[in-house]
Amino acid sequence: MTSIAFATCSAHPAGIDDDQLAAELVGAEFRVWDDEGVDWDAYDLVVVRSVWDYTTKLETFLAWADAVGHERLRNTPELLRFNSDKRYLTQLDAPTVPTMLLEPGDPMPGYDTEIVIKPTISAGARDTGRFMPAAARDAAALVERIHGTGRAALMQPYLPGVDIDGERAVVFFGGEISHVLHKRPVLRDPGVAPLATGAHSPAAIMLEPDLVVVGTASPEQLELAQRVHAEITARFGEPLFARVDMVPGPDGAPVVIEIEAIEPMLYLELTPGAAERFAAAVRAL
Repeated sequence: MTSIAFATCSAHPAGIDDDQLAAELVGAEFRVWDDEGVDWDAYDLVVVRSVWDYTTKLETFLAWADAVGHERLRNTPELLRFNSDKRYLTQLDAPTVPTMLLEPGDPMPGYDTEIVIKPTISAGARDTGRFMPAAARDAAALVERIHGTGRAALMQPYLPGVDIDGERAVVFFGGEISHVLHKRPVLRDPGVAPLATGAHSPAAIMLEPDLVVVGTASPEQLELAQRVHAEITARFGEPLFARVDMVPGPDGAPVVIEIEAIEPMLYLELTPGAAERFAAAVRAL
């Protein structure tokens, strides 16, 4: 009988509610990823789930992933490393949000349209802001703050289509589309997104109960999601799970804003059958 662990973080040692049914269906135990008392060798399969603090200790997390190993960890350490740094947006063949990479020491360039600044290593819209040209000083201050932590920053145009359509996310389990999600806009106001209270908290707006709902995707969005999934599969092998987040691009056609292959909320509770499909994908490994 396969012994399975779902890796979580110390803030949620028993896992998050959304993962409970899937864990029960496969007989998985929740284990905190950086708990030195856990014997990871006791498990045949380790599934990365709510490791929501990994961005604050990334090298430790990646070393842990390597130690668990390519054969037992899903998603694999190679995919986790790739997905942990948003530089990947500049490396994909598929269309993405136009992205300029600002390494530590790079000056803040001038701009004449509304932009978004975010770190290359972050989650939950932390240290992320939206700035008009008149707020260039505030944008530069955020870039400086990001650089001060040793991280690079991304500079992207703010895409007005997001205000109308939000984000669409296509969720894959075992190479098959499971469900589609619709997220309302996150950066609704200029400036840096306020954080919720508590350690490692996301932007406050990420905790709104109706931020994400069940959605639909257009043929163009589905085609792009499948193209991105095929691209990462060709590079890293088929992921157990992946979420491809898209927004309307400068010309209205969908572009990738993020790939989530480490610790995404899968919103299994929103979609009937989603937890069962995820469990089936885990059992098929």
